Amino acid sequence: MKAKFSNKGLRMTVIAAVLSFCMPLSGNAQSAADRLGASRGGRNTSAEADSVASPSAPVDPSRVYILGSQIQMEGSFLRQVTKRDSVLIGDQLWYGVVLKDLAEGTGLAMPEVKEGKLMENVEMISPWIVDTVSVNKIKKTKLRTYDIEIKALVTSFEEGEYQLPQIPVQRMLPHGQVDTLIFNPQNLSVKTIPIDEETFEPHDIKGQIRYPLTFAEVFPWIAGIWLAAALIILFVSLYIMRKNKGTETEAAKEAPHIRALRKLDALRGNKYWAPEKQKYFYSEVTDAVREYMVARYDIPAMEMTTAEIFSAVKDKDISAEMRHDLKDLFERSDFVKFAKYTATDEDNAAAVPLAVKFVMETYGAILEQEKEEEKENTGSKPAPGAVPPREDDSAYMPK
Repeated sequence: MKAKFSNKGLRMTVIAAVLSFCMPLSGNAQSAADRLGASRGGRNTSAEADSVASPSAPVDPSRVYILGSQIQMEGSFLRQVTKRDSVLIGDQLWYGVVLKDLAEGTGLAMPEVKEGKLMENVEMISPWIVDTVSVNKIKKTKLRTYDIEIKALVTSFEEGEYQLPQIPVQRMLPHGQVDTLIFNPQNLSVKTIPIDEETFEPHDIKGQIRYPLTFAEVFPWIAGIWLAAALIILFVSLYIMRKNKGTETEAAKEAPHIRALRKLDALRGNKYWAPEKQKYFYSEVTDAVREYMVARYDIPAMEMTTAEIFSAVKDKDISAEMRHDLKDLFERSDFVKFAKYTATDEDNAAAVPLAVKFVMETYGAILEQEKEEEKENTGSKPAPGAVPPREDDSAYMPK
C-alpha cells in the first residue's frame, strides 16, 4: 500500500505492510529482499542482520526481517488518547515513532501486525497512521526535509506490566541506500480498578437516565390542557345560559299572579319555621310579593326598601287594611333577616296566607276592571275572537 504526500510538485512515498511481527517473510520475499540489498551497494543481508543484537530488547530474526544495516534509534513514544494519571484496562494509547529531517524522496516501510496482536495481551486496534508533523526548508539548496510521526492505537484488557516490542522501520534513502531503524521499546503498565472483596456487593444494571423535563417540553401539554378546559367551560356555560334562557322564557309567559302563587304554595307548612330557617322563609315570601309588584305596578320593588315600596304603592288599588298588614309582614321580614329576630309560630303561619290574599285581591281588581271594560265595549254578548277564560286560580288560593 502506498501513501503519497505532495508539496509543490515534490512527493514523498511511504510504503507500509512490508514486514511482519507475527510471521517471517516467505522465501520468495526474502530472496527479493536479498537482491534489493545487494543492488543497493552490498549492504547487510538477512544473515548478517541475524547476528546483530539489541542491548535492551533484541529483535528476534524469526519475527522481523531486516534489510540493510541496523541502526538503534531513540524517539519512540507511548501516550494516552485521553490523558489520565494511570492506564486502566481498555484505555487506548498511541504507540509510534518520530522521524526527523527526512529528505524528499525517502521511502519508509512499517511492519505488519497479524490479527491485530502486537504481543501477548496487547492489541493493535488501528493500522499505522503517518502524519507530517512539520516541513523544513533548506535555504541554500531550496530542498525540504520532513518530520514524520508514525503511530498506531494499542490497548490491553489484562492487568500487568508489559514491555512493548521494538519498532523496526525500513528506510530507503533517495540515492537507494536501504537500512532498518530499530526504535527503543516502551513500557506499558495496565491497572484495573481495585475491588474490596469483603465489602463488595454486586448490583443490578442501572436503568435509563431520566433527565428533568424542560419548559419547552411541558408547555404544549399545559397549553393543551388549558385549551381543553376553556372549551369545556365555554360549552357548559352556553348550555346553562340556554337552559336558563328557556326557563326564563317560560316563566315570562306565565302570568305574574300565577308565578307568585306557585312560589308561595311551595312555602306552605312549617318546614321553614325553625329559627335557623326563618331568614330563608321570609326572604322567599317577600321576594315573591316584590316580583309580583314589579309586574303588577311597574315599580323596581326588588331594589327598593320597605319604606320606599309602600310609599310607591300608596296610591295603588290596595285597601288600607291590606297595605297595613302587608307592611307589617315586610317589616317583620326585615327584622328576621337583618336583626336576627325570631318570629313566633302565629306570625309564621299568617305570612303565606297574607301574601296570597294580597295577590288575589289585587288580581281580582284587575278582573273586575277588565269585565267592566268588556261590557262597555261589547255589551252582554261576547265579541268574536274574545279572550278565552283565564286559568283557574282556585288551586293557588289559601287553604
